[in-house]
Amino acid sequence: MQVYFDNAATTALDPEVIRVMIDTMENNFGNPSSIHSHGRQVKTIVEKARKSIAQILHTSPSEIFFTSGGTEADNMAIVRSIVDFGITHAITTPIEHHAVLHTLEEMEKSGKVHLDLLHVDSNGNIDLNQLEDLLSKNPRTFVSIMHGNNELGNLNDIEKISEICQKYKAIFHSDTVQTMGHYPHDLSKLKIDFITGAGHKFHGPKGVGFLYINANTKIKPMIYGGAQERNMRGGTENVYGIAGLAKALELSYEHMEEHSAYIQGLKSYMIEQLQTAIPDIKFNGVTEPNKALYTVLNVSFPCTDMADMLLFNLDIAGISCSGGSACSSGTDIGSHVLGAIRADGTRPSVRFSFCRNNTKEEVDFVVNHLKEICK
Repeated sequence: MQVYFDNAATTALDPEVIRVMIDTMENNFGNPSSIHSHGRQVKTIVEKARKSIAQILHTSPSEIFFTSGGTEADNMAIVRSIVDFGITHAITTPIEHHAVLHTLEEMEKSGKVHLDLLHVDSNGNIDLNQLEDLLSKNPRTFVSIMHGNNELGNLNDIEKISEICQKYKAIFHSDTVQTMGHYPHDLSKLKIDFITGAGHKFHGPKGVGFLYINANTKIKPMIYGGAQERNMRGGTENVYGIAGLAKALELSYEHMEEHSAYIQGLKSYMIEQLQTAIPDIKFNGVTEPNKALYTVLNVSFPCTDMADMLLFNLDIAGISCSGGSACSSGTDIGSHVLGAIRADGTRPSVRFSFCRNNTKEEVDFVVNHLKEICK
């Protein structure tokens, strides 16, 4: 049996998405910037996709900008905000995706901002009282806090965070890559400056994503060289990817309630089976359904002698997942997220991430192998 439990890294393309992309490839090859009929036909595909995404997210098409993925979208929001608004103070968390954390750290190294990292407890919960305290001292600040953590699965209350940021007139960006297509986002109600999405996290294509920019937040382009994306992102659009991205998001919203319930059931089942099979395991992060991604489960195992070989053994058994350990010394390279929550660096940790294609039979297969490995 081959088991793929690494859906937080990337998901398989939905067959309907593939069909849309193939049809676009076969029948629409024009450049969307060309003014002739071939170009106009392709431009229509791009704008229909933009309108579809905007309708789903309850916002205006003029606030959706296509990018190469979540990393570019995060970088654009962060770098342009700091430079264009002359911001000198930024706040984030030590458990952000590197697309955010490394970008802000680089901005600090270059002398653009002073960066504060919010405290996180042993379960990965962030300190919102500290956020408010920091903002009260320096209100004109850039804040970047993710919606769902890609390693632990913790969900942050971005509605509450947005209220705090709005109170102090801070610029608020949230990396929503792990929740886009899995949780509803209503931008007509959420007071936020930027959110990001990446197609391959919800059964769409790789290499395409988008950045939502609130109409009241004016920034300059990060990539120059053309008038594409309403002069906000130079470069010929990835038309096939954009068509697939829009279709994938449409499908995810159409079946969201059904799929989320099913996947949450799989995650809960795996928690139960692991607790029975390996009593000394520990779950990293929060596991309560309303406080954590239903797609992600991070587990620390007691087999410390297998720390360097656990993922290898799972791979040999046909099981694909991801993982690592917290740094146990100053020279170790480990998960910055597990390090931030002070996880035991001697215990191997594995992130299992699920999608609608997974089954209980696959969970049983994985748990049985883990039980043998951890004997």
